[in-house]
Amino acid sequence: MAFLTTAPAAAANDIKAAKFLLENGMEVVVIPDHRAPIVTHMIWYKVGSADEPPGKSGIAHFLEHLMFKGTANHGAGELERAVSKIGGSLNAFTYYDFTAFYEIVPPSALEQMMGYEADRMRNLTLTDNVIKTERDVVREERRSRVDNNPQALLDEEVVTALWQSQPYRIPVIGWMHEIEKLNRSDAVTFYYKYYWPSNAVLVVAGDVDPEAVKALAEKTYGNIPRGPELPPRERASEPVQNTKRTLTLSDDRVSVPLFSRHWVVPSYRTAEPGEAEALDLLAEILGGGSRSRLYQELVVKQGIAAAAYADFQGTMLDAGKFSIRGWPRGDAELADVEAALDAEIARIASNGVTSDELEQTKNRYIRSFIFAHDEQDSVANMYGDTLATGGNVKDVEEWPDRIRKVTADQVKAVAARYLASDHSTTGYLLPKEN
Repeated sequence: MAFLTTAPAAAANDIKAAKFLLENGMEVVVIPDHRAPIVTHMIWYKVGSADEPPGKSGIAHFLEHLMFKGTANHGAGELERAVSKIGGSLNAFTYYDFTAFYEIVPPSALEQMMGYEADRMRNLTLTDNVIKTERDVVREERRSRVDNNPQALLDEEVVTALWQSQPYRIPVIGWMHEIEKLNRSDAVTFYYKYYWPSNAVLVVAGDVDPEAVKALAEKTYGNIPRGPELPPRERASEPVQNTKRTLTLSDDRVSVPLFSRHWVVPSYRTAEPGEAEALDLLAEILGGGSRSRLYQELVVKQGIAAAAYADFQGTMLDAGKFSIRGWPRGDAELADVEAALDAEIARIASNGVTSDELEQTKNRYIRSFIFAHDEQDSVANMYGDTLATGGNVKDVEEWPDRIRKVTADQVKAVAARYLASDHSTTGYLLPKEN
C-alpha cells in the first residue's frame, strides 16, 4: 500500500468508493468527500517504465512530459493556464507499472478537466521540434536528479543489480544513452498503443456525487473508442536468488557514508495470503519511525546512527522490494551500523515480535490509513495505484481488516524467509578518501 497504519473498524468501513465501468472499458472510481469544495481528478494509465520495449528506456516518462505539449484542440500550456486561473494545481508522474495525471480544482471545474484529459488521451500533437526540445528537458532532469546525485547514482546501480530478470531493473527515467535516441516515432507508437480508455482508470475524490461523475465521464471519456486489446502484462519472472551482491561508490561529494540492503520479496499481487501485510508490518516494526526498533536501538540507545529505516514496496504488478538503510553518527563506522541493522533483523527472524509490539504497530499503521483520507490526493492515490497494478476497490477497503489479522508468527516467518543476507544486494556510499 502507498499510505499505511488502528482506529475503530467502523472508521475504515465508513470510507466507501463507488465504482462503474464505461462501455469503452474505462474503469471509474468515485470517493465522495463533502468536507471542502475541492475535487481531485486523476487518470491512471496501466503502463509504466516496465512496459517499455527493449532499447527504449525512458519512453513512458518522456511521453508523460509530451502530454503537456498541446493537442489539435488545445495549445501547449492551455491546460496549465486554465488550472492556474481557478487556483488549482496539476501534475503527473511515472512509475514502473503506471503513469498518472491529475488536477486538484473546485467541483465546478471537473467537467472542464475531464474535457482536457479526454482530449489529450487521443488528440496529442507531436512535432519533431517538440520532441527535440522536451528530450533536452528530460536529459537535464536526469542529470540533475541522478547523475549529479551520488546517492541516486548508487541506488540506480543497486536496483539494477537486485533485479536479475524483471524490467524493474531499468530506471524509470531511463538510461541517458537511450534517452538521447528517443524520437517522434517512438513516442507516437507508445502513445497509440497504450493511451486508450480500456487501459485507463479514472479516479475522482472530493465534493462530488457519484452519479453526476458518471454522467460527466460518459459525456467526455465515453465518446472515445475503446482502443486495441492489449496482451496480458506478463513479464519475465525473477529467478531464485542465491548470492549476496555488493556495490560500492566512492565520490568526492559524499561527506557521510551510507549503507543500504535490499531484497526481492512478494508484492501484494504475488504474495501468499497474509505475506504482504506481514511484510508491511515488519517494515514498520523495524524502521517505520521514532518508535521502531532500528531508531530506538541504533539512534537512541547505541547512538551509532544518525538515521535508520526500513521500507517495503508492495504495490507492484510483479515482485516487490524490501529495503533497510542507515547512516553512521559521530565516531561510529559504517560497519557498526550495518552489523546493528543485521542484528535487529536476525533477532526478529529468530525470536519474533511481542504481541504488544505487533498490536501497537497495527494501531499506528491503520490510523495512518484513516488519516490519509483527510487528503484527497492520498485517497485517490490509494485507489489508483492499486487498480493500476492488478488490484481492485475491495483490496483497498479490506486492507485494514487484513492487517488486523496478521499474527506475530507471520511477521517472524517473512523475516526469516525473505530477509537473509546471503541473497541480498547491498550498496555502500563512501567519501572518496575511503
